[in-house]
Amino acid sequence: MLKVTNLSKSFEDESGRVDVIADATFTVEDGEMVAMIGESGAGKTTLLQILGGLDRATSGTVAVNGRRLDSMSRTELALFRNAFIGFVFQFHHLLPDFTALENVFMPGLIAGKTVSQCTGRAKELLDSVGLAKRITHF
Repeated sequence: MLKVTNLSKSFEDESGRVDVIADATFTVEDGEMVAMIGESGAGKTTLLQILGGLDRATSGTVAVNGRRLDSMSRTELALFRNAFIGFVFQFHHLLPDFTALENVFMPGLIAGKTVSQCTGRAKELLDSVGLAKRITHF
């Protein structure tokens, strides 16, 4: 499902080049669960942003289900994220004027699906995380 090969990420600042990720290679198979742990500033967030197509690596490749993210345009990446990648942020980024159900089905609407197409799937997802009774809560 996820294949990372020779991934590196560097930033330039006033003190010079900072290597945040250096030559990382790993695979996460379908159904496998992994966790990242490390000190603050170790590169966890940077790695997740690259894996999710929110940032680009300095070098190396990331492939999700065989599709290389580094070969996609910004538009292709946005469409890919909308269809195949979900994010749970450390600090929630919910739309405060929408219910839990509406927050969950919003990506489907953005992808061009109808409210009725999105509602069933959103209810399933909320149920799967124990929030079925809170679909009308803001």
